[in-house]
Amino acid sequence: MDSISFTSPIRPLEALATGAKGTLAIIVGVDGPSYRPLGAMMAILDHRKRVGSLSSGCVESDIALHGEEARDMQSPRQIRYGRGSPFKDIQLPCGGGLDILLMPEPDASVMKEVMVRHANRTPCTLIADPATGMFSVAETGETGWNDDRFHIRIEPEIAFLIFGKGPEASTFAALVQSAGYPNTVLSPDKETLRSAEWEGSATRHLKDAHVPTDLRIDNRTAVVLFFHDHDWEPPILSAVLDSDAFYIGAQGSKRARQTREMELTAIGVGKEKIARMRGPIGLVPSARDARTLAVSVLAEVLATQT
Repeated sequence: MDSISFTSPIRPLEALATGAKGTLAIIVGVDGPSYRPLGAMMAILDHRKRVGSLSSGCVESDIALHGEEARDMQSPRQIRYGRGSPFKDIQLPCGGGLDILLMPEPDASVMKEVMVRHANRTPCTLIADPATGMFSVAETGETGWNDDRFHIRIEPEIAFLIFGKGPEASTFAALVQSAGYPNTVLSPDKETLRSAEWEGSATRHLKDAHVPTDLRIDNRTAVVLFFHDHDWEPPILSAVLDSDAFYIGAQGSKRARQTREMELTAIGVGKEKIARMRGPIGLVPSARDARTLAVSVLAEVLATQT
């Protein structure tokens, strides 16, 4: 009855896309406070092994038991925990209520389709039909009930493009990598690249100041620059300010930002685009430690997205 914890919210689908037999548990109702959002998923595999979580750990074992029963009966079912639940001996510390939909043996081909779309950074909506036990995929649809079917909106992961060199760049990349976000470090410095590779980040060696044309920058991409030599910044910022990136920021003081703005203006970047650029970056003012700066910037990026 092992529990497997993954950072990505779609890892439960990945576990079932391989053809493994199991049950997909989905939060389809939230009454009051909850540790996990509407649409959160957990896969229950053989021997009640779990991939993902639906609470702070207080109901997962019981959900796995009901998931196994739903699989044995080959029938979807919905259960409730917390406020208004028949399971009086199982309490939710947050004091709210959760409705969990159990869908046994979901079609692996549908799970694979979602995984392919996710890998291609294409949004989609997974639709669960409790009446038939079937899943389907649609282009649009927000998370929640739509008539008698439950929709789960699946957006691409937040991805990070990290330009720069030195401990600030490598420490930020290590933090982002440890949190499970896709990221690429682009640097002229081989030591920075080696450090990033050791932590598991993808890397690109920059021989000059530019943004590789094959990089995909969409509206779920954050671009962060950590250069002490600010001469590298204008060509890179000019390119990414033309992109759909939701966050664009560069390390440095207020004076560095002013210089940056003047240089961008000199190469023809308009005021509206320059206004998109953040700097100084991070929620902690004047962070001078690489670790503090990394946490501060990541918090700002995630706050911007939400």
